[in-house]
Amino acid sequence: MAFQIGSVDNSAGLAHYAMLEAIKLFAEGLPGGQPWQTLRYETVAADRELILKGPGLSGDDEIFIGFRTYQSVSADYYNLLVGVFTGYVPGNTFDQQPGAALCGVPAHNQRIEYWMVGNGQRIAFGLKVGTPVYTHGYAGKFLPYAAPGEYRAPLVCAGMLDGAEPTRFSDALMSFPYRGTRANMRMRSNMGSWLQPDCWPFVNTFLCGEVNGTQVRPTGQYYYPQRIELSDPANLFGTLDGILYIPGFDNSTENVLQIGGDFVVAHAGKTLAEIVAEIRGPANGRAFVVLQDVGRTGFSDYIAMEMT
Repeated sequence: MAFQIGSVDNSAGLAHYAMLEAIKLFAEGLPGGQPWQTLRYETVAADRELILKGPGLSGDDEIFIGFRTYQSVSADYYNLLVGVFTGYVPGNTFDQQPGAALCGVPAHNQRIEYWMVGNGQRIAFGLKVGTPVYTHGYAGKFLPYAAPGEYRAPLVCAGMLDGAEPTRFSDALMSFPYRGTRANMRMRSNMGSWLQPDCWPFVNTFLCGEVNGTQVRPTGQYYYPQRIELSDPANLFGTLDGILYIPGFDNSTENVLQIGGDFVVAHAGKTLAEIVAEIRGPANGRAFVVLQDVGRTGFSDYIAMEMT
């Protein structure tokens, strides 16, 4: 796995174009025999396109994901579209790739700060845009509760919008996909259809409800992120890779949480990237960056992205 914390701006064009390039360079540079192969990178048309093929964690898989831009000057939106496919046909458009699932992610034409994690089977990111607003995307495999080879294509396409909706980052109705049971969270079933799975613990009103007083809190001063598990009323499918639930109790966005390690890393006077590097390096612990859902700051409006 690998992570990247950075920013892009409009110094060389619109910032969401630069974000597309940042995803490309990150995916191509993943270490440990897990770099993604670029199958298409179109930078001439207004709607720029990136399609990637990943090797999976085994190195023998073929995982197809993509990202393209879409925008409107008059409506003042500059967005990314996340795509997950079951194959690649060079002559097909982005949206018409085999088995395509598509979810939009509002971005910006100005500065974008981002947090991105990846390995050979998936790429996930959070973007900070505008006022600020935090938007999210996930493309590739989840971790299935199944024997090797039993679940043929455990894929997730997740964003903020159902397809390329013409939505500006300031829209107050959109929400991150990890609450589940919504069109901006798509999971491919073993039958070949795209489902809208429930996501635990968000579906559990005792753990994540806002009014009942039973919500998860830290144990003493320690937070324990919870796996986000995908399910429907009859099945438990698996868990997201590196994206976990964290409560908002005494917490805030862009916090860095440390789990384990030989010592507790002090945060004072350090950048977020420096804190993460020290936790993962000398401290030998696990580091998580906390990100919120758009502009929401309620009890159940956060996820923790593991920086590994």
